Amino acid sequence: MKFYNREKELDLLKHIENKSSDVAQMSFVVGRRRVGKTSLLMKSAEEYLSLYFFVSKKNEALLCSEFIEEIKFKLKIEVYGEFTRFKDIFGYLMQLSKTTHFTLLIDEFQNFSWVNSSIFSDMQRIWDQNKAESKINLILCGSIYSMMSNIFENSKEPLFGRATNRIHVKEFDVAVLKQIINDNFQGYTNDDLLAFFMISGGIPKYVELLVDAGAYKLESILNEVFSENSLFIEEGKNVLIDEFGKDYGNYFSILSLIANSKTSRTEIESIMQMQTGGFIDRLEKDFEIIKKIKPIFSKPETRAVKYQIKDNFLNFWFRFIYKYRSAIEIGNLKYVKEIVERDYLMYSGQILEKYFINKLSMEANYSIIGNYWEKANINEIDIIAVNELNKQILICDIKRSKEKINLTELEKKSAKVISGFAGYNIEYIGLSLDDM
Repeated sequence: MKFYNREKELDLLKHIENKSSDVAQMSFVVGRRRVGKTSLLMKSAEEYLSLYFFVSKKNEALLCSEFIEEIKFKLKIEVYGEFTRFKDIFGYLMQLSKTTHFTLLIDEFQNFSWVNSSIFSDMQRIWDQNKAESKINLILCGSIYSMMSNIFENSKEPLFGRATNRIHVKEFDVAVLKQIINDNFQGYTNDDLLAFFMISGGIPKYVELLVDAGAYKLESILNEVFSENSLFIEEGKNVLIDEFGKDYGNYFSILSLIANSKTSRTEIESIMQMQTGGFIDRLEKDFEIIKKIKPIFSKPETRAVKYQIKDNFLNFWFRFIYKYRSAIEIGNLKYVKEIVERDYLMYSGQILEKYFINKLSMEANYSIIGNYWEKANINEIDIIAVNELNKQILICDIKRSKEKINLTELEKKSAKVISGFAGYNIEYIGLSLDDM
């Protein structure tokens, strides 16, 4: 699949590269696994003199041997002496960068904590001693979001405050997904687009897997997901177990409940029979896997809080694959696929709401976009979008089928929420598959 999107990120990386020719730059790059961080960085470095170090979990001396070979090959220089510790290689490169400008990409940077945890403090000391004269563009990338954030943003860590740039690589938005599908399957329907969005969630690796398989319609997408040796089946574990560590069982249970519509802390704790506040807080703030949903315009202290898994694929994985893992483990993939097909109309309706929130956010016309409901979940409204500058409110009812939209009922449900917005222009609309 060809390289898509990322124009803003590439422009930022080019700007950082230009700055680094005058003054040393240290950037750290975060984003969930499979979101295309490495592809982005390799694309940005095509035009520049650059080194690429991949930090695998192996002996430090073996890693250093690999890094020295990369230095010799890319910089076309002889390296004398024996390097068995990374701090010596980093010190050598920082000295070299005072006379030779280059980019150093270090991928899976957080794995240094496994290789030798003192490397971070060694790098901090060497950086502080040499950065004033250096002209290095140092880019540190990692796929374990919580660890990377901790390394650079925890005031107790040695590299805190050293980074000059933070880049958060995110999933493709719906406009890019439309472009990709249109480039490869021009006869797609809006339901095809919704199914593609439901499974891929805009994560480039999943998009690539579906494109390479020619899977654009619901049937072919599900055939790919539930095929023998499918890369999707174990993907939830592959993405999250390193993040969660030994407590992954509790985190997985919480995420499974949220994916299955048990979205309040009270519901979750009632089922799990344990306090989950700490786990939920870390899922939201440290791992950024879930987000807190409150009724739009509610007070900060409101207790009307629900939780939602941000990532479409992970939501699907916990809703269907993890929930029915017993059938998966005995190889009955057909059974789970039939459950997805049975529940698709209802489940995809929820995804359609996320699609339109994404779409409205891209339009950049609104200061706030959210959901609304009152006590006991009455008068639920799918989307309310507000433009405070122009005093406009958009109130949306979302259904897969346009025939099921009832704007009269929508106006009735909105009576309380709009009572405090005298002078605003209120627009009531229905959004369906036809409006994607």
